[in-house]
Amino acid sequence: MSWLRSPLERRKLLLGLLFISPWIVGFLAFTVYPVLYTLRISFTRYSGFGEPMWVGLANYKALWTDTVFWQSLQNTLYYTALAVPIGVVVAMLMALAMNQPLREVSLYRAALYLPSVLPLFAVSFIFIALLDPNRGIFNQLMVALGLPNINWFGDPRYAKLGLVLLAQFGAGNTALVFLAGLKAIPKTLYEAAVLDGAGPVRRFWSVTLPLMTPVILYSLILGLSLGLQVFAQAYIITNGGPANATNFYVFYLYNQAFRYSSMGAASAMAWVLFIITLLLSLLIFRTSRRWVNYETVA
Repeated sequence: MSWLRSPLERRKLLLGLLFISPWIVGFLAFTVYPVLYTLRISFTRYSGFGEPMWVGLANYKALWTDTVFWQSLQNTLYYTALAVPIGVVVAMLMALAMNQPLREVSLYRAALYLPSVLPLFAVSFIFIALLDPNRGIFNQLMVALGLPNINWFGDPRYAKLGLVLLAQFGAGNTALVFLAGLKAIPKTLYEAAVLDGAGPVRRFWSVTLPLMTPVILYSLILGLSLGLQVFAQAYIITNGGPANATNFYVFYLYNQAFRYSSMGAASAMAWVLFIITLLLSLLIFRTSRRWVNYETVA
């Protein structure tokens, strides 16, 4: 810290802190304080009114014996395990389509990206119409192909799958990140691969995919966080049903807090979710050493 000995450097530091002070105040007031407050509330019985009553680990012990809690956790992990990898594949395919050397490629990029900017509640209602077992276009197409007519959001076996399909409507955001990654790959690598006789498939597996692994890692971590916090789709379309098939973790947390007025239990669930997300993220980072390529070629 010898650089702080200079009056000029100290003045620059104070000016810098002054300029970022609104962000610091906002971060402390709206992020750090609520996080620490929920940790305190998780050890209390609190309805949102009056004074919290200290109960120690009672909320965490209650979660351990709560069958709905375990079902909501299972539903969420099932959804995340499907939605995140499928989302990465869909985003990669969209990015490859956006990267084609066509005159109309800008129109295709806009068309592929457009669904991701629509409000989630609007997309949810559109999806309800598309997957309607009686008049839905998607179901009519399935019947025309000789496939069974599935009641996507009325059958516990398919409700989560329907929401996984819905999640792919937001793949446009991730596709743009993948497109940036594709643009960063040196063209000389593809030219060298062509000279070696590599076809399109071989170029993808030997050049594109290895150099896109850092972007894939980013998408997996982001998708994991969003997948474990899935809420709006279940709230709008299924309300946690049928038969608790889409009673996801955050949906159950919401009910604990605002329907059952159990802020302490909801705060305990929030911290359990934080720990689960942290552990899964660390697991992905740990395994990424084996498959992520950070080498850059000039």
